[in-house]
Amino acid sequence: MPSTRLLYGTTAFLSAFLLFLVEPLAAKQILPILGGSSAVWLTCLVFFQTTLLLGYLYAHWLTKGSRGVDVPSQRVAHGIMLALACGALLFGLYFGPRLGGSAHPVATIFWSLTRTIGLPFLLLASTSPLLQVWLSRSEADASGKPAPVWFRLFALSNTGSLLALLAYPVLVEPHLALRLQRGAWAFGFCLFVALSWLLLRGQHASPTSVASPSPAEDSADASPRSHRWLWFLLPMAAAMQLSAVTAHITINIAAIPLLWVLPLAVYLITFILAFDRPGFYRRPLVVRVLVLMLASLGYALVKTDFSLPITLTVVFFLLECFISCFFCHGETYSLRPQKSSEATLFYLLIAAGGATGTFLVGIAFPLLFDANYDLPIAFFLTAVLALAATWRDGWTQRLLWVTASGLLFALTIAIHLSYSRNSLASMRNFYGSLRVTQTDAPAQHAPMRTLLHGAIQHGTQIFSPEFSHHPTSYYAADSGIGLALRFCCGDSTRPRRIGVIGLGTGTVAAFGQPGDQIRFYEINPQVEPIARNLFTYLRDSPATITVVPGDARTSLVSEAPQRFDVLAIDAFSGDAIPLHLLTTEAIQLYLRHLAPNGILAFHVSNQYLDLAPELGLLARASHLEARDVITGSNQARGEFRAEWVLMTRDGNFFHRDEIASLADRISVLPHMRLWTDDYSSLLPILRTGSH
Repeated sequence: MPSTRLLYGTTAFLSAFLLFLVEPLAAKQILPILGGSSAVWLTCLVFFQTTLLLGYLYAHWLTKGSRGVDVPSQRVAHGIMLALACGALLFGLYFGPRLGGSAHPVATIFWSLTRTIGLPFLLLASTSPLLQVWLSRSEADASGKPAPVWFRLFALSNTGSLLALLAYPVLVEPHLALRLQRGAWAFGFCLFVALSWLLLRGQHASPTSVASPSPAEDSADASPRSHRWLWFLLPMAAAMQLSAVTAHITINIAAIPLLWVLPLAVYLITFILAFDRPGFYRRPLVVRVLVLMLASLGYALVKTDFSLPITLTVVFFLLECFISCFFCHGETYSLRPQKSSEATLFYLLIAAGGATGTFLVGIAFPLLFDANYDLPIAFFLTAVLALAATWRDGWTQRLLWVTASGLLFALTIAIHLSYSRNSLASMRNFYGSLRVTQTDAPAQHAPMRTLLHGAIQHGTQIFSPEFSHHPTSYYAADSGIGLALRFCCGDSTRPRRIGVIGLGTGTVAAFGQPGDQIRFYEINPQVEPIARNLFTYLRDSPATITVVPGDARTSLVSEAPQRFDVLAIDAFSGDAIPLHLLTTEAIQLYLRHLAPNGILAFHVSNQYLDLAPELGLLARASHLEARDVITGSNQARGEFRAEWVLMTRDGNFFHRDEIASLADRISVLPHMRLWTDDYSSLLPILRTGSH
């Protein structure tokens, strides 16, 4: 069957669509394994970019190799790989049972993704560069010289990627359960395999498909070494921008596919414009806007106590990501090779740069630095590469970017000094950056320590005789958790059993009485040493304190019923929401560990998400009474505005005078669907106006 550009374009589009549709799907399946951490997506990005690199390397080997691989051999090798991937998918190896945790979260993610989508993802990733070469050879002239590289095929594949990314949060996630998503994707992959077989047959049958570049063409117009370095470095800077912006947005808002895909969509749009509409790239204009964006957002980063509404925050950072990536990809395209024999090397170095950039931000920086410097480092590197790319434009551009690079380096130092100010401890791992600061509490004129996850406060303690045992921040006596702990056992004075998902500073221990047992569940191994050594709630509490490491839901599944009088769910990372702790199945698990009239207390204070309606729906489905308790701030006592949703089977609990005046009924929105382990979407409860 003769190969046509329509068939090539369809295959390239479908492969890219499937490639980027499976990314949020696979990452969402892994989230519960690791406590819903927003870092899951960044680590998945590292895997995706690395596998993309391996796919391009496979394509480069298949079409080049050290001596060149003839077309019949290409057909056999690629056909075997397609058969293996399709067979494994049909026999249920892919999208198999979820894996348990491992010693390190990164290892868990890489092994899980390798086992579930590794080979199909690699083959999908290799498709675009393979088709570039095959199409060039199929359209060779009579002398056997390959046709010019059709770079628009790369842009077409990026269009498919972009449509997949936009479709997932808007069409797929809100309407299809994970089981249906997996089935639809498997069907699409089988269709891709069928189209690939048609192309392989066309390669085998084409009389010109075996032609290789002539010696003259193979040696002429070779790209200089400096260009090859920039093929790697510019995409690396773009990938760092993508990862750093994604981390900033998801850590401070939520680890949801909607916010995962927006920066990645922007990243792909710049690829499409750079490779398919190069006329849109105007270096003088882009450079001026790039300087403005780097300067303005760099200044905003120094203001660590400054925040904006979600819409403005997302728009500003997406715009900066767009301009930076457009510059990097536009410059990369302007340095593209002019001969087909360098095409796969070109893509290989682009993929290597992308993998390196995501690796640095997603894995290396959390190990190297004790605080989050991802954005300023990405800004600085972008400025340095702008200096290299515009070096030949004269002294004006050189002076501009030397100055910009110096200022952005100074910005990184300034942010480091800002983080160090009043800091007692600073550390970072897979689950985010933690910092403990000590300042003066104005009302008490006493030291006050605060635990921060990124920019979000996760607990405070005032070290004065009157307040050192006083629950502060979100845990005041009249807050939802305070009311639950005070009235959970009626008028009985018997010892209480209390469970808390999320340790923080251990503030709940301040409510402990002699004979009480308080059991904390904490996934981040760095939190417990902070709570025990830099705060005194745990060691001063008269209650018996136990801390269980690991994901709370995994731990509760393996434990015997605990018969908690109160079980508090307070396991946010920054403002990110661990969705697997807020599903129907999770509620049933909590009820198994709850005393007959026990209380579930969900801490839902959040800038960007209105969780109360969904929790009201979950309570109704589980035949529980639910109320929303919102209390105001009291700076003199170190108390923050707090919102807790309380659930219980005890119908009399909410009729107590002390509770009835503070607890409000929850209105369930008609368009909302019940969250399960197979379905959840934060889009309906996203606040877009204020913070």
